[in-house]
Amino acid sequence: MAEPSAPIDYRALLDGLGQGMLLFDANGRALMDNLAARAILGSHLMQIRGQGWPALAALLDAPRDTDAPSLPQLREQARRSPHPIRFHTFLDGVHVPCWIAGVYSASGATMTLITLGRPDWEPLAELTAFFRDETRASISATRGHAELIKQISQQHAGDPGMSTLIRQIQGFTGIISTHMLRLQSLLDLLQRLEVLRSGSLPRRVREQRRRLNLNDFVEDFVEEIADEALGDMDMGGAAFRDRLSVYVPSHLNVQAAPEYLGYALHDVLRNAACYSPPTSPIALRATPEPGGQHVRLDITDHGYGVREKERDRVFAPFKRARQPQIIGVDGYGLSLYLCQAELETMGGRIWYESQEGSGSTFSFLVPTRIPGETMS
Repeated sequence: MAEPSAPIDYRALLDGLGQGMLLFDANGRALMDNLAARAILGSHLMQIRGQGWPALAALLDAPRDTDAPSLPQLREQARRSPHPIRFHTFLDGVHVPCWIAGVYSASGATMTLITLGRPDWEPLAELTAFFRDETRASISATRGHAELIKQISQQHAGDPGMSTLIRQIQGFTGIISTHMLRLQSLLDLLQRLEVLRSGSLPRRVREQRRRLNLNDFVEDFVEEIADEALGDMDMGGAAFRDRLSVYVPSHLNVQAAPEYLGYALHDVLRNAACYSPPTSPIALRATPEPGGQHVRLDITDHGYGVREKERDRVFAPFKRARQPQIIGVDGYGLSLYLCQAELETMGGRIWYESQEGSGSTFSFLVPTRIPGETMS
């Protein structure tokens, strides 16, 4: 390889890399980062520059599988290995492939090099979009056929010789419809997960965000769920509406993406309905927060509550509580995980208070103006 004719600007060279790069000295002090690292880490980078290796280890280890080697363990392995070691983590819900390597300085001191990749989700997104479209078409056709069979059977409901067969047919069509609803729900959740994990969520929120009158939004939302089944519960949306009391002052306005605010309302209300006795009341109440920067929504049920030992599972992906009343309800352990990420991306947050056997209140904040926007 020919030698360069002029001295190399190593800072420009590192900033030209597509991967993020962080370099730490033997004592864990942050020595160098590049443009891609600044883009990937965002506001986290200031803390890493100030606190060094411990801050990066805490950031990258927090969302990783507890069975995987920790970042300090990987660093020790990398110092003894002649090759970089690959691992992965999640940053703000986005899958990030990483490498760690030991680098020796001229004096013999061992430094640590971390690189952070930016995965290309486009080919996978195209594949999953095709899969979703085909599956949804099959769901629609199957539900349509089940409904047609049900209608034909109802036409012969008065025939005494057909009564047993008709009841069996209607039972089968009900089972088919329920499974199709479950599959549709899973597809919708996976699409939201793809948006989160691929890093597309902030852009989608920015594009959709607008000023909403909360009273009008909630009123329209409740009317919509009154016309459909809320999940695959035995009761339809109209029966659920009879359980729900709503208090939202007419003057409250928020800055939110309607799609994701709707998801939060739907998912929390569905959980409240599914995990409480069928006739117990559910309340939705909105109040302005002190300072006027957020509106708080509280959804309260009188259901089974959350056991103390399972609190760490509530917002974890693909995790569900293991209480007998909850195991019997259809679910995938994704909705609250997604709601948390979506609300935080909008500038809000979600939390809950619960007592086993007495019910739960899930609360979330929605901003009244775009985060970072100053009052005029």
